[in-house]
Amino acid sequence: MSSTPTPDPAPGTAPPKAGAREWAGLAVLALPTLLLALDQSVLFLALPHLAESLAPTGTQTLWIMDIYGFMMAGFLVTMGTLGDRIGRRKLLMAGAVAVGAASLLAAFSTSAEMLIVTRALLGIAAATLMPSTLALIGNMFRDPHQRGRAIAVWASCFMGGTALGPVVGGVLLEYFWWGSVFVLGVPVMLVLLVAAPLVLPEYKDPDGGRMDLPSVLLSLGAILPVIYGLKEIARAGWEPGALLAMAAGTSVGALFVARQRRLSHPLLDLGLFRHAALASWLLILLLTMAGMGGMYLFITGYLQMVEGLSPFEAGAWMVPSALASVVAATLAPTLTRRLPMGAVIGGGLGLTATGYLVIAFVDPAGGLPLLVTGFVISFFGTGPIGALGTNLVVGSAPPGKSGSAASLGETSGEFGVSFGLAAFGSLGGALYTAGIEVPDGLTAEQAEAVRGGIEGALTVAGQLPGGLGGQVAAAAREAYTSGLNVVAVVCAALAVVTAVAAATALRRVGATGREAPAATDQPDPDPGATKGPERTGAPSR
Repeated sequence: MSSTPTPDPAPGTAPPKAGAREWAGLAVLALPTLLLALDQSVLFLALPHLAESLAPTGTQTLWIMDIYGFMMAGFLVTMGTLGDRIGRRKLLMAGAVAVGAASLLAAFSTSAEMLIVTRALLGIAAATLMPSTLALIGNMFRDPHQRGRAIAVWASCFMGGTALGPVVGGVLLEYFWWGSVFVLGVPVMLVLLVAAPLVLPEYKDPDGGRMDLPSVLLSLGAILPVIYGLKEIARAGWEPGALLAMAAGTSVGALFVARQRRLSHPLLDLGLFRHAALASWLLILLLTMAGMGGMYLFITGYLQMVEGLSPFEAGAWMVPSALASVVAATLAPTLTRRLPMGAVIGGGLGLTATGYLVIAFVDPAGGLPLLVTGFVISFFGTGPIGALGTNLVVGSAPPGKSGSAASLGETSGEFGVSFGLAAFGSLGGALYTAGIEVPDGLTAEQAEAVRGGIEGALTVAGQLPGGLGGQVAAAAREAYTSGLNVVAVVCAALAVVTAVAAATALRRVGATGREAPAATDQPDPDPGATKGPERTGAPSR
């Protein structure tokens, strides 16, 4: 069964309202969104189980964890533009087939090497889903207010999936083998394949031209080395190899930009960055996700290594913060009917800073209630960013470029998280090393392990006699918590700066995600006429 996009409204007329079919289509688009969120959180729980079965080395374990996000980040821009070229629904369905197949291969991997390869394929396939879902939402919901609510639902599904991940993963691992966390994706993709042709429209850019293969290679050569370098810095510090990779990626990125300027049909339309509000939101998103990534790293570490919780218990304590983010994302479109987007996002980031400052007072003993309270506040504050910012992307880009624009938001978020892990992970590690007080009675090798990080310190503590081991563990937890406190203050300062930037740069963006003209702008001769995609996000076929 075929479905065609709603035609553009005549100038001066209101955009058509979405009906039951479009809302049913939104429910279908929620499926891959939930799955991707689950995929990002369940593997952490499964790691000890698959380690027993596949016996990966330390390096292989890192690649098993990182390769999925690594490849997805690298291919987001390419897949977003590919959907604009060949059709968003077609790419979504092809991606669903690829995700299902890669999930099965991952579930039944017989070696660590096989799991690494299948996780890489899964990341590439997953890169087709997010830009396609957002672009299709923009095609289906032409009314700006309905589109804002639809994107809030989409963002809530992603956050809800993040909250459900530890719970679902814990149940699966309780009764099945580690591969069951991957098999979960197969029935979800089957439902998507059956339902998509019935309720989702097909849309592509009729003037998109052919994909430029050199641009694809240059985009990968720019994004992958930078993401790799950031991950290596987070893991091993500021090593020359990581810095060289980032420098190489930046150089290739310059070549990529230069090529896009010359092409009549570029892989990435650089004109999207001329939309001031869109460019500002991408930077705001990057900075916000950097703070969230850094705090998430230390909070999960606190829950497991200071409080001594299991991964499942730690994940369960993260559920309230994710639910708070869902509530905030749902409320955000209603708030923008009365307030500018900049005020809503800026106010939310002010709450985020407050939550971080609460975490700055967490102690190593009995600090769990304060920690959870602070993280709930901070997550509630960041909730509006995903819903409102994504609406801004979809509303400001021409329909033919919405897949490419959506990929920019996802890529910016990936860069932000990777940067936060690298920067704040390094800061916390340095603070720990400077603050740890190593008790007397340890060998030089044991003392070095204790200074290297809390993981090594707790391992050493478990090998020592009770009294001395307790001193080492207490000192490590004290130093780690002190590092968490300082990182929280720095993240709070970053959130305040970002809040001011949001309130300033997005002060004229309203509920529709469109930027109102400045007071000095000349009025349009025909208020109902199409104003062009960069100012209003009006459809362009």
